[in-house]
Amino acid sequence: MILDSSVSAIVTGGASGLGAATARRLAEHGVRVALFDLNPEAGEALARELDGVFCEVNVASEAAVDAAFAKARAANGQERILVNCAGIGGSAKTAGRDRTTGEIRHFPLDLFEQVIQVNLIGTFRCIAKSAARMLTLEPQAGSGERGVIVNTASIAAQDGQIGQAAYTASKAGVTGLTLVVARDLSSDAIRCNTIQPGIMDTPMMARAPEPVREALGAGVPFPKRFGQAQEYASLALEMIRNGYLNGETVRLDGAMRMPPR
Repeated sequence: MILDSSVSAIVTGGASGLGAATARRLAEHGVRVALFDLNPEAGEALARELDGVFCEVNVASEAAVDAAFAKARAANGQERILVNCAGIGGSAKTAGRDRTTGEIRHFPLDLFEQVIQVNLIGTFRCIAKSAARMLTLEPQAGSGERGVIVNTASIAAQDGQIGQAAYTASKAGVTGLTLVVARDLSSDAIRCNTIQPGIMDTPMMARAPEPVREALGAGVPFPKRFGQAQEYASLALEMIRNGYLNGETVRLDGAMRMPPR
């Protein structure tokens, strides 16, 4: 994909962290950016910075996603780029005893469903609705592409830890659909790739206690630190610009392999 002011992009989860860094990189190349997020304060501020548009949206809601796509397209035109960064956590053991009371509990099924709805179904919802409209575009002069999709999974898709049944299932689902989506859309010149980030220095991780952060960072073979949002954005940008990169899932983790706990 050739990046310039004729191209528009939508970044879900775009108000902070990995999404915000990616939105900034795209805007640096002249791309018109729309941010999908639940945080209106951060989203509106970044949209002003990038001369873009903010759409308050929960990707688990079809009506909200439809309204957000309509708003983004009215402002920026039909997107050729979709970057899916929206996601949530949520952890609990499949079943176990409470250490204090001895009560036996299982993973709250409403939480499991919520994580799947946002991380997996929400991602696919945006993929399907964006791709359907990308089909209306003429192939881009110079690249021959109609569009590019980049998804965010996690190394948990392969190295899920204790308590991560829902999160791992959702991210393994995103990983699993990548090649299928790429093949589904190949005849219409739309590519699809996925990034599996390791431990990234995002607002979600910033809430962890400092001893936990230090231990996690020390567990990365090299470099011994958290990944940075701009490193994710750099890989996302390469996936967008490199026309031969299609149907791939790439780990971004400093060679880390997560232990069970």
